[in-house]
Amino acid sequence: MLSFHSSSARIVNTRRGVAELMEVALGDNISECDLLIFHASIGHNFQELVDEAHKLAPKARIVATSCCGVIGREGVSESTKDMALMAVKGTEFAMANCDGIYGHNSYEKTLEMAEEMKKTGKPINMIYFLASGIDIANDLCIAAFEKVFGPEVTIFGATSADNMKGVVSYQAVDTTVTEHGAYAIGFADPTLTIDTQATHGFVAIGEPLVVTKATGHIIHEFNGKPAWEEYTTRLGLAATATCGDTIPVGALGEKLSPELAKEYGNNHLLRVVTKREGNDMYYATTIKEGTELWLTTRDEKLIFDEMNRMSNDMTARSKGRKAVAVFHADCLARGRFLFNRIMKEELVNVMQTPFYVNGECPPWLGMYGFGEIARLGGKNEYHNYTTALYVIYR
Repeated sequence: MLSFHSSSARIVNTRRGVAELMEVALGDNISECDLLIFHASIGHNFQELVDEAHKLAPKARIVATSCCGVIGREGVSESTKDMALMAVKGTEFAMANCDGIYGHNSYEKTLEMAEEMKKTGKPINMIYFLASGIDIANDLCIAAFEKVFGPEVTIFGATSADNMKGVVSYQAVDTTVTEHGAYAIGFADPTLTIDTQATHGFVAIGEPLVVTKATGHIIHEFNGKPAWEEYTTRLGLAATATCGDTIPVGALGEKLSPELAKEYGNNHLLRVVTKREGNDMYYATTIKEGTELWLTTRDEKLIFDEMNRMSNDMTARSKGRKAVAVFHADCLARGRFLFNRIMKEELVNVMQTPFYVNGECPPWLGMYGFGEIARLGGKNEYHNYTTALYVIYR
């Protein structure tokens, strides 16, 4: 059976940070783990990170991703030198990875990973997926996994980030570091089940932007005008603005059906723009011409109300089961990078306390990234600007 062990810290020296995380999570049994999952802020050297982890645990598989801060059992931290670890003991998992994944080949690259994991013959019932957060069609990634494993297999995870600039993000597998890679971990312990849910707290405003020209995940025009110029004009920004300028204020909302809106606690599913070329905007999923997208504004009260509701819904569904691990993806725009207005420590307390076991937080690995994957309406769905929780029970 798989067992989970976590730790997090703010440490300037990357190698020293890796050693401390592994010691705190695993005690004297550092070399005995089978899988190491690292999140680290953009200020760390990722080659040093994976090299040190391999030296300390040479038999373990290693994955790592860049982010804009971490959330662990110890709390939340959003410096450029944060690190967090989920260490796993046990071999009931399968792994696959790729490099060079972009919006135009997201389906093909993910399908190759899914087929590779399927060939192991292990009874995979949940998939942890993490990919580059820049220039990727996340809905096609989900579709590829479901093609191989079926829609009943829960997919959870995130997309990697930098410090909200939308310039570069890192992914690593074993001792290889990439800038446009992805990895998938299929957990195959039949004693484990997972529950996932996401919530945001942004409200649509004004009249929608209408997509009048698009190719795949790239928006060329809004309302018959060059997309980036029309988008930034509506935001009150100059057309010279960067993606980093728009992320805090530029969440785009796709309207949900009444049934999904009731479950979600919001009428819209949000999307972020992390890349542009000229006036072309790179959306986080494929987008159809004719789609209406609303600009949104954050609602502080709604953020906390919906977090409470989500926690209550998830604990009710647990039916008394105890969490053995929690994975967590949070949008970087919900932390201090959004005007420093949100009380992030209070929000983290709201999300963690309901899952305590005997008064203690279970092993917890969270990150601030560009996007999140969690179920909605009984289906795997990609989200932006949310808090997404992935609670694993035995």
